[in-house]
Amino acid sequence: MAEVLAVRYGTRATRKSEVFLHFDTYGEADADLAMDYFFWVVRSGGRTTLVDCGFNEASGGRRKRTMLCPPELALSRLGVDPATVTTVVLTHGHYDHIGNLGAFPDAEFVMSRREYDFWTGPMGAKPLFAVSAEADDVAALRAAHGAGRVRFVRDRTDLPGGVELVEVGGHTPGQLVVVVGDVVIASDALHYYEELDADRPFVHVADLPAMYTGFQLLREYGGTHRLVAGHDPEVMRRFPVVGEGLAARIGVEGW
Repeated sequence: MAEVLAVRYGTRATRKSEVFLHFDTYGEADADLAMDYFFWVVRSGGRTTLVDCGFNEASGGRRKRTMLCPPELALSRLGVDPATVTTVVLTHGHYDHIGNLGAFPDAEFVMSRREYDFWTGPMGAKPLFAVSAEADDVAALRAAHGAGRVRFVRDRTDLPGGVELVEVGGHTPGQLVVVVGDVVIASDALHYYEELDADRPFVHVADLPAMYTGFQLLREYGGTHRLVAGHDPEVMRRFPVVGEGLAARIGVEGW
């Protein structure tokens, strides 16, 4: 059986009013909320594919995020040598998803062309977008592209090992979700399960209609697939915890 590991490497305390777009619209009392930070390991078809690579200690520290286990160390504890990883899917360009590109010297990075163009272009530097990115991370992405190590995709793309990438946009211009068997790694197309349950967009959004459309796609997947949200602590309760509490394991059916 193939498997997906949702690796919980960081966390922070926040509030619903800081997480959901125009929270006051809903007429609800504000409440505390935890936000977990994940990246994902896909083992399928004899291959290991990494989905995102987390924030680094420097950027996480500046943003007052709690680093539970640096991603490189987390991978090592799970039996994955970062130096041997050959494919890293970058679901989008935010600091907590592309913060450790240098840890994978032999990897090809796979991402949406629209996403790359946005973050390396003038619009990504606008303050309301740039707050979610790190200049050093974007520079590392440019350097990887210059070295011929970035593969661009759009719409729907199949990767070796039965990994399908689906471009949904919304949260960012080229946000990807990753489908492996009956598992959907939603990444930040779905930060919290509450977004689907209450039709409640996340506060950072590049294209609101596209975000709503992405929610509908995920609902359709939810009828036959298991959804893995991108930041919800519920992930660690819905799926079995492995690696001494480091990750949640989702077995992929049909393999």
